[in-house]
Amino acid sequence: MSAGACRIDHAWVPLSDGTRLAARIWLPADAQAQPAPAVLEYIPYRKNDGTAVADEGRHGWFARRGYAAVRVDIRGSGDSDGILLDEYLRQEQDDAVEVIAWIAAQPWCSGAVGMIGHSWGGFAALQVAARRPPALRAIITVGSTDDRYADDVHYMGGCVLAYYMLSWAAQMHIYATLPPDPQVVGDGWRQLWLERLDRAQPMIRPWLSHQRRDDYWRHGSVCEDFAAIDCPVYAVSGWADGYCSAVLRLLEGLSCPRKGLIGPWPHAYPVETRAPGPAIGFLQECARWWDHWLIGRDTGIMDEPMLRAWMQDSVPPRPAHPSRPGRWVTEPAWPSPNVADRRFYLGDGVLRDQPQPPQRLLHRGAQQHGLDAGDWDPMGAPADLPPDQRAEDGLALGFTSARLGEPVEILGQPAAVLRLASDRPLALVSVRLCDVLEDGRSCLITRGLLNLTRRHGHDRTLPVVPGELMTVRVPMKAIGQVVPAGHRLRLSISTTYWPWAWPSPEPVELTLLTGDCALELPTRPAGSGPEPAPFAAPELAPRPAVEILQLEPADQTVARSIAAGTFQFVHRYATQRFLLRESAIEVECAASGDTAWRAPRAGEPGSNRRARCAPTRPRSGSGRRCGLSNTRSACSPARGRSTYHGTACSRAGPGRG
Repeated sequence: MSAGACRIDHAWVPLSDGTRLAARIWLPADAQAQPAPAVLEYIPYRKNDGTAVADEGRHGWFARRGYAAVRVDIRGSGDSDGILLDEYLRQEQDDAVEVIAWIAAQPWCSGAVGMIGHSWGGFAALQVAARRPPALRAIITVGSTDDRYADDVHYMGGCVLAYYMLSWAAQMHIYATLPPDPQVVGDGWRQLWLERLDRAQPMIRPWLSHQRRDDYWRHGSVCEDFAAIDCPVYAVSGWADGYCSAVLRLLEGLSCPRKGLIGPWPHAYPVETRAPGPAIGFLQECARWWDHWLIGRDTGIMDEPMLRAWMQDSVPPRPAHPSRPGRWVTEPAWPSPNVADRRFYLGDGVLRDQPQPPQRLLHRGAQQHGLDAGDWDPMGAPADLPPDQRAEDGLALGFTSARLGEPVEILGQPAAVLRLASDRPLALVSVRLCDVLEDGRSCLITRGLLNLTRRHGHDRTLPVVPGELMTVRVPMKAIGQVVPAGHRLRLSISTTYWPWAWPSPEPVELTLLTGDCALELPTRPAGSGPEPAPFAAPELAPRPAVEILQLEPADQTVARSIAAGTFQFVHRYATQRFLLRESAIEVECAASGDTAWRAPRAGEPGSNRRARCAPTRPRSGSGRRCGLSNTRSACSPARGRSTYHGTACSRAGPGRG
């Protein structure tokens, strides 16, 4: 353990219904004599192996800094009792409220508790804050959302997020059915594992059963009642993270003390060296927040502007950027008085500052549009970011500005306002905003999707009347980026975006009436405002020794058969096998997701879409080996119906060793 701190490898947190949750605890060396404020992280990703290395770096650092740090496996995960049935259940929140009360009552705790979390843990922090447990004084939420339907891995703009929903469902079924550690749980480990295998349900069932924003999605969406959160909130994300837009919505919607931080980062804690960087001294920033709200020490953090964001410079399109050049900018509030919408109007292939004569343009989407989308939620892999978009641009209806005479500094959520008609009752529209470099390369800035049957709200379905004109607004993901003088802006529109969006049941022809169409661009004065003081360099506590036994990086590949008229997109996640020397646990994580479809031939009324995801996650340790694999597939019929069919198969059993 790190100097100046001690670690309790395992502790049971008892709940009122008799369930026990498994915890790992880091304490300052003098915590028994001098009780300390506590910081809780509450996630399903297995404290003994899945997150053991990363946990040590962060929570060990907090303990050295004078905070008790508590890492808890939620009910049904890791070594905790119970069954993990779905995301963000009421039971999960109830348990967290009890966990916080248990922590506050411990002799090593001062009674003040903070909650930190990334991704699932960030969701949990927001949801638990809305429950107002008395001991919870402040939270830090990283890479999370306030809206489970509109801004998570399941739907985007009312469209099914095809390969990401499917692959995430398969991954979570693995986590829900992995065994506990016999060294922790004892002789009952096998029975608990069998119960998990027998009772865990594919989470994709409720996700696809609730295709509108109903009570299922409202539960756990704190945007339903921002006023329920009264403890201070620090919301953090990165422009490459799938959840960046939530930071701005939280700053706008909450009334409690709040701050926002958006860097260039992917879906990761900003202290980690994952592309795109640069990483920052995030734990030191956390300590400033905890010192202010858990101890009452004035660190000056609340005297600073509400929002700090990384204003990205223009870069050539690449699938990965180790570090994204740019600078820090600040805004006193959000919405900011310094940000105003600038409108660009669509003409015949052009974007202009003034309204253009109306043009009636036709577009029939190509199913391969979207293959160069990159990952919905990049995590720092070599193929996460969108490559050159010129191939995508050629498959869409494009509108390009003249060369900019001065830099345009974008901060916020761009949107496309479109006057259009569809020849089919079920259709979607995708929009992409690109920075066109002087040499013609096209670099994606941001994008958005809209299921046209959700054009009047995600909570209702209003079929499109074929041929009837309608005005829709398509928001894009939030972004902070400078488009320099000499570059051009390009807005591209299509009826497809595979494999992000599940395709419409039939090919769609879109009619666009340009006279009433515009790009809304939130801009701030270029180069305005002084840069804030730089962050400190990243710090972590020493992490346990790990022996890498196998490492194959993630990749995305596309195969095309010209004769068959098919494209196959393969997203291959990283494969890794490593040994935790301290615990002698060997962990192997291997997953691959294949998504494929047959593009329609000329004259065919529909198209076939089929997706498959087959992750595996064997795990071994201390002379035992347990293997589990999961295969999941989904397909929809070709002709005019929007029904989805799903199948799932799990295999588990002792392996060799």
